Amino acid sequence: MSKIIYKSVEEIELIRESSLLVSKTHGEIAKVIGPGITTIELNKLAETFIRDNGGVPAFLNYNGFPYSLCISLNDQVVHGFPGKHVLVEGDLVSVDCGVVLNKYYGDSAFTFAIGEVDETTKKLMRVTRECLDLGVEKAVVGMRIGDIGYAVQEHAEKNGFGVVKELVGHGVGTRLHEKPEVPNYGKRGAGIKLEEGMVIAIEPMINAGRAGVKFWDDGWTVSTSDKKPSAHYEHTVAVKKGKPDVLSTFEYIDKVLEEKNKK
Repeated sequence: MSKIIYKSVEEIELIRESSLLVSKTHGEIAKVIGPGITTIELNKLAETFIRDNGGVPAFLNYNGFPYSLCISLNDQVVHGFPGKHVLVEGDLVSVDCGVVLNKYYGDSAFTFAIGEVDETTKKLMRVTRECLDLGVEKAVVGMRIGDIGYAVQEHAEKNGFGVVKELVGHGVGTRLHEKPEVPNYGKRGAGIKLEEGMVIAIEPMINAGRAGVKFWDDGWTVSTSDKKPSAHYEHTVAVKKGKPDVLSTFEYIDKVLEEKNKK
């Protein structure tokens, strides 16, 4: 598929519903994620919640991917397999989730700290989430794809972090990955012009150390080349005039984590 598919107002609302289910699934994960739980348990919880709410896990069997969630630990960047790994204090866990609902996709990722993590990891999480916000701000009519990438890259690199270049964001619609590609690096004013009706997933993948990555023999998992941690945050966004329309939300996660921190 080489051309951009522009979405109607009605289609954007359907993508919003899918994205909302993804966001609520992340909220359910936030409730239970912590020391002592296995990543495969998180995967099972997500799949059950998605199906109970009328959706289908988008990642399950996508090009042969065998799970409903991508769960990437510590130095893993993306596409990690859930398994028997028991989470421990100090782990960094990136959870990427997608659903299909009413034939439309939603896609969002969030990075969780398990208990107390070191200062570098805290900074990495904060900066990567800020990179997402800065990229999203540029998803308005008249800007270009390069403006999004530049905003992400400039903020990450000025904080001393590496920007993954081998993996990019993408269009979202009746397929999980549509045109255009949305890199996390770029030049201001370069690339495809953003227009009303475009729906894109913006997803900074930022490394604590160098930008380089390593692809695993399992055909999916990607980790940092220097074994330093990586963080990943993602929103599905509709391009609008003046202000972007963010279709996914972290509010369910933030609310749970806030409650947890009070205890």
